[in-house]
Order: sequence, then C-alpha cells, then structure tokens
Amino acid sequence: MKRFAELLELLALTPSRNRKIAALSTYFSDVPDPDRGYALAILTGALSFKNVKPAMLREVVLEEVDPNLFAMSYDYVGDLGETIALIWPHQETAEDLPSLTKLIDLFNTTPKADLPRLIAALLTRPSTNERWALVKLATGALRIGVSARLAKTALADYGGKELQDIEEVWHGLTPPYGELFAWLDGKTGRPEINHTARFHPLMLSNPIDEDKDLAKLAPSEFAAEWKWDGIRVQLILGSGRASLFSRTGDDIAAAFPDIVDNVSGEAVLDGELLVGHDLMPATFNDLQQRLNRKIANQKHLTDFPAFIRVYDMLFDGQNDIRSLPWLERRRHLAGWLQANPQSRLDLSTVIPFKDWDELARIRRQGADEHGHEGVMLKLMSSPYVPGRPKGLWFKWKRDPNVLDAILMYAQRGHGKRSSYYSDYTFGVWKGNEIVPIGKAYFGFTDEELRRLDKWVRAHTVQAFGPVREVEKQLVFEVAFDSAQESKRHKSGVALRFPRINRIRWDKPAAEAATLADVELLIDAT
Repeated sequence: MKRFAELLELLALTPSRNRKIAALSTYFSDVPDPDRGYALAILTGALSFKNVKPAMLREVVLEEVDPNLFAMSYDYVGDLGETIALIWPHQETAEDLPSLTKLIDLFNTTPKADLPRLIAALLTRPSTNERWALVKLATGALRIGVSARLAKTALADYGGKELQDIEEVWHGLTPPYGELFAWLDGKTGRPEINHTARFHPLMLSNPIDEDKDLAKLAPSEFAAEWKWDGIRVQLILGSGRASLFSRTGDDIAAAFPDIVDNVSGEAVLDGELLVGHDLMPATFNDLQQRLNRKIANQKHLTDFPAFIRVYDMLFDGQNDIRSLPWLERRRHLAGWLQANPQSRLDLSTVIPFKDWDELARIRRQGADEHGHEGVMLKLMSSPYVPGRPKGLWFKWKRDPNVLDAILMYAQRGHGKRSSYYSDYTFGVWKGNEIVPIGKAYFGFTDEELRRLDKWVRAHTVQAFGPVREVEKQLVFEVAFDSAQESKRHKSGVALRFPRINRIRWDKPAAEAATLADVELLIDAT
C-alpha cells in the first residue's frame, strides 16, 4: 500500500501529462501482480466496494471528531480524503497498512456491521499520505488528474504497444488484469477476446472551425447527417444475445431492456440512443428520465420508449468492416437493416447538399424548426478509426443561445479549485423573485475565477456548508445549447450545457433575462 500511496501523491502533485505517464509506467514495472492490476482498476474506475461509501467514512470520523470542526475543515479543504487524513486524531502507531490486494480483500469480505471498526483501525495505522490514499481507495473519488485513457496510454508506453491495441482488448478483461500484464511483459500473446463479448473503442469527431476547416475541405468528399440530441451507444448483437454500451464502455443493457430484448441479428452497430414513440425523438430532458438508472421501471418503459438511430457499422456478422470506407460501411449497414427488420433501430438520414453555404442554411433551419444540435460531417473515404483522428469526422454544432442571468449561489470546487468558489448557480426574473435555471463551472479564466471568488466572499448573505448564497447583483452572460422543461428546477426550465460566456460586471441585475424570455427558447431549441 505504501507504494500505491506514493504513486497517488505523485500523480496528484504532477501537472505534466508526460510525467504522469512515466510515473505509471514505472509503477507497473516495479510492482508485482496482482497489486499493479488492482491499482490499474482503481485508477480507471473499474473497482468499487459495495459497502464502503463516503457516508460511512464520514460517520467513522464523526465518532472521533467534533462535527463542527469537521464541517469547517471539510469546507476549507474541499476534499474528503485530504480532510480525513489531516483531521484523524489517532496517529500513534505508524504501522504499515496491508498490501493493496489484502486491503481490497478486507473491504470485500468484512461484514458490513464490522466495517466501521475496521476502517477506524486502518486509519490509525499509517502516515498521513497513506491515510489519504486509503480514503481515496475506499471511496473511488481520486481526483488526481488521471483519466482511464491516460492510464491506458501509460500501459502502452510500459509494454511498447499501440494505444489502439490496448483499447481493443481492454473491455474484455477484468481486474487484476493478469492476462493484460502477461502480454505487456512479453510472456504471452495478445489476449484473444471474441468481438461479440467486448466493447469496441468508438470513433470520435472534432469540432469544426468554420473559418479554417471549411475553406480546406471539399464538400463533394463529405457526407452530412443530423447531430442527434441523445447519447452515443454501441449495440453488439450475436450468439443469441444483445449487449449495449455507453460511449465510455459502461454496460447499460439492464437499463434499456426495451432495446436489448427487441433486437436480433448479428452485428456491431454505432448510433444514438433516443427516446420517443414511433421512432420519433423526444427531448433530451425526456431521455434523462431513463439515464443513470440501473434498472428501468415500467412507467418509464411506457412513457419514454427507447430506440437507436444507427449511423455506422463495425462488424457485419462476423466480418470486421472497420477498415472499409464510410460509404461502403453505410451500404453494409443499410443492407443489414433491410435483411434484419427491427422495431427499435432505424437508419440515420444523410442530408443532401451541394456546398458549405447550403449546408449552413440547412443546419440553421434544422436547429430553428426541429431542435437539432447541428450536423455531422464524415469523410466518405474514412475508415472507422478508434479515438479522435484528425480530418475524418467533424461536428458542426448550431450557434449557442445566449442570455443574461443572475448569480444566486456559489459552491467550492474540487481538487485545484477546492479553495475557490467556482461552481455557480444562476437564475432569471420571475416577477419580483429570481428562480434558478442552471449551474456552470467553466468558461472563465483563472484571473476571472480569483476575482469571482473574492466577490462571492464579499457579498455572501448566507452560508450552507460549502455553498454560499450571495447578493443578487452579479450578471453572467450564459451560453447554452438549448432550453428544456424541467420538473427538477423551481423555474420549470433547465439549460442544456450552460457555460459562462462573459461576466457582466457592468450590467445591473434588473436588466437580466426573465423566465418568459427563457420559455420562448424552449420551442426554438
């Protein structure tokens, strides 16, 4: 555990991506199995504990620490792991923790009723940095600047492999990844994983720069499709079963039985998961009723039936067609859907256009009349390449909507922002009151953040733990993709993908937008 704690501390304190990769590669080289495999699982979010939750850790600490002192400390520090590591009062033993593998076994096998006593004993044994790492391990809330992709990049660096090769086998393996490390160490060949039993890394698009990119691209070489307002999924059909994965490789089949129980054939398909009756897309707000649920309830299955608008094909039966041009894959996909009629799948429409000016008009019209997010541009000769290759696929999103809103609440951030009030809830006028319509935490510079934090501290009217209510004076120009009805907001409206466009230090709050202004945008977006 000591070596893992040192790794976490180094990763948390190192801003350089290359240094993080080097640190991970060294760790994989120095640490034996299965500890290094379990460390990899923790870093990539592939490991969690059923009964060890942040609430339990908090309760353990509150048995030993004054609640007000803990609340003030947590408010100041902004990170649960760091707070517990510093505030835990029993630090006499300086005894090493068990190995990472042993700790994981303890968390998984100790009865729930005995876990608080175990955790208290473990917190007392190590040094401060190991105590911090222990809490990070238990909660899974690392926040050390390491994504799953960066960890996989480090694996590729360690084993001398291509990142794509790692991606190809990743989702067919499980912790502690003995097969993976045996391959990377040159002891065995690449793990053989059937394509119907694993997720395949998706091909992603790049935002288009209208001024630079369109001048260099030939319209005749690209196909255009609508950018659908759903979530990207991969549907794998074969061996009498269906698997459904999110864009990050999470298995979401249990949440969408209306899809996986009503599809047939053999293929790997790429598309957009939407909800709506008769294959007519409803709003993203309706789709949200189905998201982040492990199991769908009957009411949601009835009110928000799910379907997939398919726009690409990776495997046609057993044939891997990813190396074929997009245009040829499209023919395979259309032929497969014709040969395998489906009630929960349909084919994404290709938009005919002659030049970029015509497509720009179509894009604006689609946004105004149908609420489309924009259009996708796909090079017709492009193979299906995992990751975000340059020059093959582009997303040309509609122009953002903009309105002036009033800052209502500010909350401390996490990680490097834990000392700043960087998460902002804003609202608009409803008569003489201000009602919330969204929250944003990006769109401003570091210098603007420091100025905003100072303003929040000077204009606080009430404090609720890490949240401060402020005087309703400061106006934000907020950019957002769309406005939608929402029962979760007092205003009845929520903004989709809001971000701070400008801070209007000069504008009086009385001149901010009204709820009626926002409601007009619901139909327009």
